[in-house]
Amino acid sequence: MANNADTVLIFDTTLRDGEQSPGATLNVEEKVEIARQLSRLGVDICEAGFPIASPGDFEAVRRIAEEVGPLTEGRRSGRPMVIAGLARANEADIRRAYDAVCAAPRHRIHTFLATSDIHLKHKLRIDREECVDQVIKAVTFARSLCDDVEFSPEDAGRSDPDFLVQVLGQAIAAGATTLNIPDTVGYTTPEEFGWLIGYLRANTPGAERVVWSVHCHNDLGLATANTLAGVKAGARQVEVTINGIGERAGNTALEEVVMALSTRPQTFNLDTAIDTTQIARTSHMVSTYTGMVVQPNKAIVGANAFAHEAGIHQDGMLKHHLTYEIMRPETVGLNTSQLVLGKHSGRHAFRVHLQAMGYDNMADEEITAAFKRFKKLADKKKVVTDADIEAIIADEIYQPPTIWELEHIQVSCGDHSIPTASVLMIGPDGERYQDAALGSGPVDAVYQAINRIVGVTNRLTEFSINAVTEGLDAVAEATIRIQPDGEDSYVINPQTNRPIFRTFSGHGASTDIVVASARAYLSALNKMLAERDGHANVRHHAQERVVA
Repeated sequence: MANNADTVLIFDTTLRDGEQSPGATLNVEEKVEIARQLSRLGVDICEAGFPIASPGDFEAVRRIAEEVGPLTEGRRSGRPMVIAGLARANEADIRRAYDAVCAAPRHRIHTFLATSDIHLKHKLRIDREECVDQVIKAVTFARSLCDDVEFSPEDAGRSDPDFLVQVLGQAIAAGATTLNIPDTVGYTTPEEFGWLIGYLRANTPGAERVVWSVHCHNDLGLATANTLAGVKAGARQVEVTINGIGERAGNTALEEVVMALSTRPQTFNLDTAIDTTQIARTSHMVSTYTGMVVQPNKAIVGANAFAHEAGIHQDGMLKHHLTYEIMRPETVGLNTSQLVLGKHSGRHAFRVHLQAMGYDNMADEEITAAFKRFKKLADKKKVVTDADIEAIIADEIYQPPTIWELEHIQVSCGDHSIPTASVLMIGPDGERYQDAALGSGPVDAVYQAINRIVGVTNRLTEFSINAVTEGLDAVAEATIRIQPDGEDSYVINPQTNRPIFRTFSGHGASTDIVVASARAYLSALNKMLAERDGHANVRHHAQERVVA
């Protein structure tokens, strides 16, 4: 695809590389909703998945291509988002990727093959000549199906630059339109990576005919710095993820690159098509759905990113915000405005406010469910904020298929008593089930009672509670991860004959932290049970990790 020299294309791989983060399980509905938000955000290219990895991944990419691919409303570029599918350098993968993305008005095949001697010798077990031959065949076949073809030499950061020139020249000759240079293992420094991009652009035959892209990992904490070095050296596409999620230590964070370009125009003099006011909402959605909590000191979107506690800083902020803030929170979609809604507000006003917040694709029954939760919350809180509403939406609407439903819980605990919980649940047969249990604390007691009813053993691997807003009446968000016990806890990868562990995340929200914790636990359990029972739109993350 053609690109303005003054514009950096944003290639988001949250739904592919980001979902390969351990535990970042997403079902089809969640992936479609994230893709919709990425479109609102203004992402140029969405790598929706790795279609050949599983039937669930293929279905998710296909639905995104059909439902999200045509969307243009609110996009600064005025054009639909390109929907891309990843494929290894073979015909079966490439055909599968094309079948998944072809329904989108603008679609792309992204194929890759390792080029470092380490990967050629120990992983692929081929020589350089065979590598070049595979690249030519793969790109040629991809171009026969699709006009927009991206090629990535995996582990380019540790590849011989002169061999890269040879491989990339052949990829261009075979029809590649974008060349992506990945620092797959986060090995390079900004100086090295910037030099590499400049060297490849200067020496690769046909370099002027393609868009040069960079894809950096954060193993040494240098992903954003390396990406910006690549941009300075002439790259005009950056491959990023929301919140920087991804393999191992993660990928370059979209919000960091976009805000660096926006905040430092005198340094870069480059633009993007991103609506930065959608960044915070997108970050929260991805965090909620993946179960990956954003660290408080995370740049741009962390809870402390715009917080000032030191007296000197507070004094400076009161005198002028530029003393300690290089960006305003409003530019990334954070604000302190309150919802002008309360317990007397009507459903119509609630719907209008949801649309203003970007939730314009909700069905009537979803709005009704969220409105009921809102009214209950308004009775408990003096002030209901947009953040509270987002927590309600995430907890009420975007949950896995309901197999077990929580109807009522009651706990008893104290410093001189044994925590006890009774739970009333509605089962998949519509019947009510009730049981009670003891625990080491109130949350543990609730989980033990739920386990007695559901009868499915598992292991809790992660548990966290965060307050959405301030004050004693704050809405609490609970995020957990569980693993099945026994043989269900893993699958054997047929290529490596090694186990790949299954994890399921859950999310819950309430002004009561015990209730929020119970909802999160049941959310994860329902995902696990749905996958076990073969529901079509839920899949676990038990597949070969693919790094490009």
